Amino acid sequence: RACGRLLETARSRRAPTTRPHARTPNARTPQRPHMPPARTHTSPMRLFSPPLLPSLLLAVAGASAQLRTAPGSSRLGQAIYGRSGRAFATARARSGSADTSRMVAGLAGGGANPTATFTVTGGVEGSFTAELYVDKMPITASNFIDLAKSGFYDGIHFHRVINDFMLQFGCPYAKDARSPRSGTGGPPAGTEFEVIGEGVKVARNKRDGCIPDEFTEKLSNEPGTLSMANTGQPNSGGSQFFINTVHNRYLDWFDSMSPSAHPVFGKVVSGMDVVQAIEKVPTDGRDAPVNPVKVVSIDIN
Repeated sequence: RACGRLLETARSRRAPTTRPHARTPNARTPQRPHMPPARTHTSPMRLFSPPLLPSLLLAVAGASAQLRTAPGSSRLGQAIYGRSGRAFATARARSGSADTSRMVAGLAGGGANPTATFTVTGGVEGSFTAELYVDKMPITASNFIDLAKSGFYDGIHFHRVINDFMLQFGCPYAKDARSPRSGTGGPPAGTEFEVIGEGVKVARNKRDGCIPDEFTEKLSNEPGTLSMANTGQPNSGGSQFFINTVHNRYLDWFDSMSPSAHPVFGKVVSGMDVVQAIEKVPTDGRDAPVNPVKVVSIDIN
């Protein structure tokens, strides 16, 4: 009975922090990777004090359950929206995650993964290029390519930059470098994109434009990798992503160090000096660059 009362207390205390905000344009949970444990300022005594310990245990249990049930390629349909998504999942289940020859054969450039070249201006001038892992992360990479080709990302600023951590980008509200809504936006709700090499379309969520989590390949959040931002809730990623500047392995969906789950879908292959220059710019109290850094265009090759 005593344990039951403790658990009830823990649940009541967790509710305000774990319940997602209303998913409307004016009140959406910011999408952001959590800071490394070493960067937090929570006192170890406060973190593990008796009143909070049940909450911590429940959070760890929930994270473990989420990782255990993360969909593999044979269960991809559980996370995909729409009839066309279910057809794609069936095809993936039949072929298996290791069989990527058909997908790669359908890629532009005769089988090589496509690349994205970012041209930036403002606080930092230059360009960098990233390989997009369409062969391993077809849904996430295809979503990014569709948005880039449509011009969705043109004119957006990096809205969150933290030295020795990452650069976050992709919120449409960040076209205004000082917008207080930066970090809360996403793609147009209910739109569709084609999965490259598969010939099927996947629908973005009709409520907020989010796409399914793609927890199928164990790609770590190493320096230079592109990784999806999310609110911490399942299937809450959309257009926002971040570029790791250090190895943030605790952000891996398959790592049990934290409940964070951010799938990698690409990696910078040239121009890392530009990424590092952005990482070093002075920032304000919101981690936004004092001298805004804007992505003028993203060219897909």
